Amino acid sequence: MAMKGFSRDIKPLEILNNEQIEATHRGTLEILEETGIRVEHEKALKLFADNNCQTDFKKQRVHIPAYIVEECLRKTPSSFTVKARDPRNNLRVGGNTLYFTPYPALRTLDLDTWEPRAATLSDQHNGVKILDALDNVHYLTGYTPYFDIKDVPPVMTIPTSVASRIKNTTKSIVGMYQKDSEVFCIEMAKTAGIDLLGGVLASPPLTYQKDTVEAAFRWTRAGFPIFVASGAVMGGTAPATLAGSTVTNNAEIMAGVVLVQLIKPGTGVVVDHFVHPMNMKTGQPIFGAIECALHQVMFNQIWRNWRIPVMNETGGASSSKKIDFQCGYEKAMITFASALSGANLVGLHGCIYGELTYHPVQAVLDDDIAGMIGRFIKGVDVTDETLAIDLIKEVGPVPGHFLGKEHTRTWWKKEQFIPKVADRTSYPKWIEQGKKDVLAKAKNRVKEIIATQSPVPLPDDQNKEIDKILEKARKYYEERGLI
Repeated sequence: MAMKGFSRDIKPLEILNNEQIEATHRGTLEILEETGIRVEHEKALKLFADNNCQTDFKKQRVHIPAYIVEECLRKTPSSFTVKARDPRNNLRVGGNTLYFTPYPALRTLDLDTWEPRAATLSDQHNGVKILDALDNVHYLTGYTPYFDIKDVPPVMTIPTSVASRIKNTTKSIVGMYQKDSEVFCIEMAKTAGIDLLGGVLASPPLTYQKDTVEAAFRWTRAGFPIFVASGAVMGGTAPATLAGSTVTNNAEIMAGVVLVQLIKPGTGVVVDHFVHPMNMKTGQPIFGAIECALHQVMFNQIWRNWRIPVMNETGGASSSKKIDFQCGYEKAMITFASALSGANLVGLHGCIYGELTYHPVQAVLDDDIAGMIGRFIKGVDVTDETLAIDLIKEVGPVPGHFLGKEHTRTWWKKEQFIPKVADRTSYPKWIEQGKKDVLAKAKNRVKEIIATQSPVPLPDDQNKEIDKILEKARKYYEERGLI
């Protein structure tokens, strides 16, 4: 049993020829073997050394032979399951199934002034409830929806977020890490009987820091699947070219896949694309850039060759500071490219600017985008029934019409995607109803969900146990002077 998601029944978009794929992969293997990866973790260095990787313990540098990389890629499953509170919401990651997830951000946004502010704990819980209610949100990624929660110490943000999601949704969730927070997140997940899709994030260029590697050991020992990511910026922490940054990005991610498979062969892994170009005038990443779309299409095509599931997150954020036309087209174009080119998991809902601002109203708007994209990748059903040859003959030319036919009543809802907030009224009706734009409609939808949505509650004993784990985490950080 698993979340349905969207089935991709069209041929994936490809932009590289076979020679270009081979040249990119060959270059990636050369970097891994000759330049190597910095690994700031003694136990991991020993693990690499014990598996025939040239390892310099003093410099913390690992050189991974090509045959080991490719052997570990082959050991990585082509699909795996992430258990949710409700088995009907389990994710079966891989194949031609596409799932959408929120794209979280640091703060919420005042929709009157467009200025960011810290979210309250109530904002956090309500944000999760809204995502729980949206049809095209299939799982909830890490930090969702906010990194910064008022009156919650920064070191407690990750455990607090995980607890909020466990309590307020029955969909699958993602786990992140900092300063041992994954220990408490794993304990909460075990209490609720769920999996976390555990994050393992490289630090470009070509580095795995100690806390990341420790998290990799902990996620895999817990029996959880992993997503491996790198957040390179083209021209800053990666070459400025699409091809060169693909080489370093893939090298960083392949090193993470190797590490996970050496720790526990057969662990489920999804590889995550999160590469942006740098604005050379300001030094910041460009969110919503068309180069993000090109880069992730390349990424998806290369990784599909290895039959390893793919996540794309560059489409979830824009460079706009408001919920406006720019925000909509930047997010939609890049996310559409992800879906067309074979992504299994796509970050979309809720984020506005960069990773800095998020709002549930944007999430509601994005749910229509996700539904439209999902309808497109389903493709076209061509059968005797859909061709409707006999019906066309029966109706004939004008004054014939298809409006009252049983075929129309049967098929129109199957063929058409019906948005929840997009305005499809006639012009006179729009005037009659007060000339409400899509932003006003989305605001009303958010209010309706908050007023009516009742997530399936945790059993009382599990709820109390999670609260105890949060308190244990707080004491842990107090003892270390972090609170």
